[in-house]
Formats: sequence, C-alpha cells, structure tokens
Amino acid sequence: MIVDVHSHLFDCPEHVGDPFAAEASRAHGGEVDLTVRWSEYAATAPAGTRTVVVGGKARRSGLWVDDAAVAAYVAAQPERLIGYLALDPTQPGWRDELEHGHRDLGLRGIKLMPMYAGFDPADPAYDDLYAYAERHGLPLLVHTGTTFVSTAPLRYALPVHLDEVAIRHPELRMVLAHLGHPYEGECIAVIRKHRYVYADVSALHYRPFQLWHSLRLVQDYGVWPKLLFGSDYPFTTVDASVEGLRRVGRVPGIPGLDPLDVDQIEQLIHRPSLDLLGLR
Repeated sequence: MIVDVHSHLFDCPEHVGDPFAAEASRAHGGEVDLTVRWSEYAATAPAGTRTVVVGGKARRSGLWVDDAAVAAYVAAQPERLIGYLALDPTQPGWRDELEHGHRDLGLRGIKLMPMYAGFDPADPAYDDLYAYAERHGLPLLVHTGTTFVSTAPLRYALPVHLDEVAIRHPELRMVLAHLGHPYEGECIAVIRKHRYVYADVSALHYRPFQLWHSLRLVQDYGVWPKLLFGSDYPFTTVDASVEGLRRVGRVPGIPGLDPLDVDQIEQLIHRPSLDLLGLR
C-alpha cells in the first residue's frame, strides 16, 4: 500500500487568492490548475492509496481553506482519506480553530505554513500549539524549503527552526515537507537527530538532478527510514511521483560512487507512514 502524506484540498478561487494564485506558475514552469477533484486524484494514484489531505491557512499569502471543507472532503472517502486542520497563528482565533478542528471536526493532524504566513516556527510563543499537538497525538506537516510566493520570507522555511521545536517537544511527530529543498542537507541534519521527525519527498521528482543529489545525501547519512512518500497534489500526482523516484534510482551514478539503493527507494514508496505518525 502507498501512503501519500502530503496532498491538498483547494477550491479555486474561493480558497486561493493572490499572491499565491497569481504566482503559482513559478512552481515548476507553467500554469497549474489548483482546483482539487477527488476523481482526478484517484485516477492518478494506485488503488488502495491512503492519503493525508491538508488545506492551508496563510493570510499573508492569500491562502485560506476552511477546516470544515477538509472535513467534508475526507468524510466522503473515509477509507482512503485522513484530514488535517490548518493554522495561521499570526491571526486571531487560531487557538479556537485548533480545538474546533480537532475536537468537533475530527481532523487528525495539523498543517503549518510558517513562511507563507510569516512567522518563526521556533518562537516559544507557539509552544502552546506544539504542546497541544504533542499531548493529543496530532502530527504536524510543516512547509520547509523554498516557494514561488514573493511575499513569503525564506528565513522562516529553513528546516533548522524545527530542530528547536523538537528539542522542546521530543514526543511531537513532525514531517518536514519537500525534504526542505534546496536546504536538503539542513533538513537531513534535523531528521537524523530526532526520533519522531521525518521529511517527505513531495514535489521533488520534476527536478531530477536535485532529487538524485538529495537522495545521495540521504544515503550517505543513513536516514532512508526517516523519509516518507508524498505527492503535493495537485502540483503533481502519486503516479508521477512514484515514477520519478524510480527514474532517479535507475541513474548509474558518479563513477567511483555507489548508485542509489533501489531497494530503499521501494521501501520509501511503500513506507507504513500511518503507523509512524500514529494515525492508524
């Protein structure tokens, strides 16, 4: 079974405004239809795929998906989908949204977008958020790495910020999105240190050299088991992501160095991520 730990729900233009919508074509060279349709997702993923669905809240970047929309979307496919709530802690009322999304809507994790929302995730001011998630077993999916949005400060996307969070909250399960690209080395350093901190490989396959290089670092540091499969749908699909990973696995490599371990790539594709994140 494949577990996709990183897919989105967007209904455009209701959920996605500017600058996010206007600048999304920078994501990987061309216009992207951000409207999510279950039938299209399912047609581009193997039967039986289990999927984490997140919305997103970042007022600064023009993105706001109500948690009730995510709850309704996953309720229509309860055997396939797991919903996360989203928070923008720069906005008033986020603490009420946290409790409502968890207790009333039954959402099972939290999506944070520090760069898009414009906050430092290592700031102790947000320890109440992290403590709540740690106490209630809500895994975090945190955007790390670069973006196409001009108003989003890159410094808040550095994976090293989550090192401080993990030190203060050692039982908190976190997934650092996109292997922190292009700061993969920093992301690897963080996930290697902490038992419950992982990284996903979503939205990387369409930069194949970068993905190959990143996975070579993963191999050299011995952290293959800390990588989780994700797609970042609708920016790409499960099927394309799987093929992209297998494609870089077929690269012979640099003379004098071992190629990527194709068995480890297959284990990554089929990682039991729900067990690791406590979502069974």
